[in-house]
Amino acid sequence: MTPNRNFGIDCLRGLAILLVIVHHLALPFRLPLGPSLLGGWLPKRLVDAISFNGYEAVFIFFVISGFLIATRILERDGALERVDLRRFYAARARRILPLLILVLTVLTLLALMRVPGFAPEDGQQTVGGLLGSALSFTFNWYEGRTGWAPAGWDVLWSLSIEEVFYLGFPLLCLALPRRLLVPLLLVLALALMPLRALVPVSDEVWWEKAYLPGMAAIAWGVLTALLARRGHPGRRDLRALAIFGAFCILMVLGWSDLVHRHLYKSGLYGLCLGACLLLYAFHAHPPAPRRGLHWLARMGSLSYELYLSHMFVVLATVGLYRALLGEMQTWTFAVYLPVLLCCLGVARALEGLTALRLRQPITHYR
Repeated sequence: MTPNRNFGIDCLRGLAILLVIVHHLALPFRLPLGPSLLGGWLPKRLVDAISFNGYEAVFIFFVISGFLIATRILERDGALERVDLRRFYAARARRILPLLILVLTVLTLLALMRVPGFAPEDGQQTVGGLLGSALSFTFNWYEGRTGWAPAGWDVLWSLSIEEVFYLGFPLLCLALPRRLLVPLLLVLALALMPLRALVPVSDEVWWEKAYLPGMAAIAWGVLTALLARRGHPGRRDLRALAIFGAFCILMVLGWSDLVHRHLYKSGLYGLCLGACLLLYAFHAHPPAPRRGLHWLARMGSLSYELYLSHMFVVLATVGLYRALLGEMQTWTFAVYLPVLLCCLGVARALEGLTALRLRQPITHYR
């Protein structure tokens, strides 16, 4: 663990990317752990919590991203309204583009070769459309118009939301005084669920991947970074905040049906609140590294590499499993650990290949 990394935040990012990978591995198997040899020993609620919270994990990523980006601006420039546009955009480009271009090159080649999971299957989508929308950060809008993208490409929707936010966010910081910017961010954050409700549930793709709900989650993170600048309570209070934040996330991940039924469908609010409380506490008093969690923190430090590359491993594994065992579910549990290890290996290779570990990366502080 490098000195300028925050172990607690890395662990939270690691949990989020772990849930994303397991979710994408579980979906092709339909009933991932349940009918396997291991499934009979695990409670169904635990199996579902582990297997089907990838979408929720992306919203945790949104909150973390907003917090880290705003914190970095505050540390470098002193205030949001003094953001250095050239430095901000250059830093985002250095972080995002090298790996994105490499992954898009591979995706395009696989799509042109008509590899299942990477090639568009119907007439509504084309390889050029997928590639162009990914490069212009309109991928989720493209999916909303044309339907679900091939599984290998589908992860790009969240990157489009983040980068469109960060194209406009510093301009708003410069254009609006703080007395207007903060209320605007607050309204956006609190409007998360109403913004989702504007999209008919029948429009399944756009309902999940519309810009504004994701940006609302990012706004939660930005507001938390601003709040963290105003001072911190004592260690005991911060510990209580962290425990309550973890409880909020655990409730949404493990008991989403109860949250949905009894707390007015407020699951995403609970998720954002929990992530914000943990980030606030971890930033104020960074936790010491714990030996048993180094692997999770390492996943967090490689979360961008893992997010963009894990579907190559997942789709290859699912194809190999079905070629050897067909639709038999008995041994599905056995593929999870090898897949995670392989994803980590690929991510570490990409980290070195694209030289994404900068001297002062955006996500490295404390």
